[in-house]
Amino acid sequence: MAHQNLAQQRLLIKGGKVVNDDHSVVADVYVEDGVVRQVGPNLNPEPPTGLVVLDATNKLVIPGGIDTHTHMQFPFMGSRSKDDFYTGTKAAIAGGTTMIIDFAIPQKGCSLTEAFDTWKSWADPKVCCDYALHVAVTWWSNKVKEEMKSLVQNKGVNSFKMFMAYKDLYMVNDEELYAAFSCCKELGAVAQVHAENGELIAQGAKKMLAMGITGPEGHELCRPEEVEAEATQRAITIANAVNCPLFVVHVMSKSAARVISNARREGKVVYGEPIAASLGTDGTNYWNKDWAHAAAYVMGPPLRPDPSTPGFLMNLLANDDLSVTGTDNCTFDICQKALGKDDFTKIPNGVNGVEDRMSVIWEKGVYSGKMDENRFVAVTSTNAAKIFNLYPKKGRIAVGSDADIVIWDPKATRTISAKTHHQANNFNIFEGMVCHGVPVATISRGKVVYEGGAFNVTAGEGKYVSRPPFPPYVYKRVRQREQIKANENDPAVPIKAVHSGSNNQSTINFSRTNMEQK
Repeated sequence: MAHQNLAQQRLLIKGGKVVNDDHSVVADVYVEDGVVRQVGPNLNPEPPTGLVVLDATNKLVIPGGIDTHTHMQFPFMGSRSKDDFYTGTKAAIAGGTTMIIDFAIPQKGCSLTEAFDTWKSWADPKVCCDYALHVAVTWWSNKVKEEMKSLVQNKGVNSFKMFMAYKDLYMVNDEELYAAFSCCKELGAVAQVHAENGELIAQGAKKMLAMGITGPEGHELCRPEEVEAEATQRAITIANAVNCPLFVVHVMSKSAARVISNARREGKVVYGEPIAASLGTDGTNYWNKDWAHAAAYVMGPPLRPDPSTPGFLMNLLANDDLSVTGTDNCTFDICQKALGKDDFTKIPNGVNGVEDRMSVIWEKGVYSGKMDENRFVAVTSTNAAKIFNLYPKKGRIAVGSDADIVIWDPKATRTISAKTHHQANNFNIFEGMVCHGVPVATISRGKVVYEGGAFNVTAGEGKYVSRPPFPPYVYKRVRQREQIKANENDPAVPIKAVHSGSNNQSTINFSRTNMEQK
C-alpha cells in the first residue's frame, strides 16, 4: 500500500477541460500529496522524475461526485443490505463518485453516539473513498438532545435525519420533529427528513392486504404520491416555524417536488434531493409480471408509475428547484427481496445507484440538453459540498482543494448491466440503459484509484471527513433572519446595527472567517 501511494504522490492531468460549477476552462491540474497545487495552461512541474502524467485531451476534468445518501451494510427489514462499505465504495469510484455520506441509524430508545460509533467501526476498515455520516433521530428525549450536541461538537456531524414514515420503527411525530428541528437550528446542523405520512402508509398497507393485493404493486398503491407531498409540506411548515434549514431526502414524485419548488420561491431555506432511481427509471416496473423484477424496484418512497416523473424531476434539478443528487443505495438481492413473496410489506426496501448515478444524470440531464456540464458538477458534487460544509475542500477543482477528481469522457458510452457492474447485487434497476458520459479515471486524495476499468485500491484507504456546523451556504440567510427578527423585537436597536454578527456587535462584518467562527 505504501509504495502505491508514493508512486501516485505527484500527478499531472494534462490537456483536459476543467469543469467547476461556475465555469469551464482548458487547463492542466497538478496534484501533490493529495491536494491540488496548480491549475493552469501548460504546467511543467519539477522535477519530472516520479511524476505520473494522465492525458485528458478532449475529456472533462471534474470534481469527484459526492453521493449524499447511501446505506451500506444496513441492517433493515430482517436482512442486511448487500453492498458493504468495501464493495459499495469500490463501485462508487468506478462510477466517478469519490465521497459518500451514509446514515448511522439507532433503534428507538437507543444511543445516537453508539450508532455513530458502530457505523464508523464498520466503515473505517473497508472504505475505498472518503465518507461522512448523517445520524438519524428516531426518538426524542433530553439524552437525544445532549447526544446531538456532542456529535456536532466532537464527531464532525452536521446533519440529522428524521423519519416521518416507518411507523413503530423509526417514525417520529410532529412534536418530536419540532423539537429536533429546533435543536438542529441551535447547533448549526442541517435537518433532513424522509417525508411520507407513516400513519397513512400503515392504514393503506392494511387495506391493500385485506383486498388480497400482496405483490409489489401494493407497495406503491398504499403510499401514493400525495402521501409524500403531504409530509413534505408538513416538514417544510414545521421547519420554517423554527427557522431551521431543511433537506428533503429522496424526492420521488412530481407533487413532492412541486411543494419544494414552491417553498423555495417563497424564500424558505429548503433543499430537495432527487436520486438516481427517481431520475432514471419509474414505478411502472411494479406491475411487471416477473415478481423478482417488480420487487427489485421496491424502495421507500416508491418510484412513481407516472412515466413523465423522471423528466419532470430532471427539469427541476436543472433549474435549481431541486439541489443535489444521491442514490439511497441500499441493495438487496433477489433472495433477500423474496422475504416478501407473499406480503409486499415484508419486501426489503432499497435499490442500487452508487455506481451509476453520475452516468445516469449525464445521460438524462446533460446529453438530453436539460442541463449543462457546470450544472452537472453542481448537482453531483458542489452543492452537496456547500450544504454539508465540505466546500471548497470537496466539490471543486482549485488550488488547495482535495484531489478528488474524475476524468470524464462525455462522448463515450456504456451499457449498464448487473453482469458488468461492481456492486454486490445480482440485479440492476437501470439494466440495459445506454449512457453517454463515462469515467475514464477516478482520483481519490491524489491517487489514481480507478483507470480504464482497473482498480488500484485497498480497503480502508478512504477517510472519515468531519463536517463543521453552520455551513455558510445554508446558515448565512438563517442567521440574518434571526438578527432582523431580534432587532424588530427590540426598538432600542438602531437600523444601522443590523448585521450578520452577534447582538453586541455594532459593525457589519461579512467576512467568511467571522461567519464560520460564530
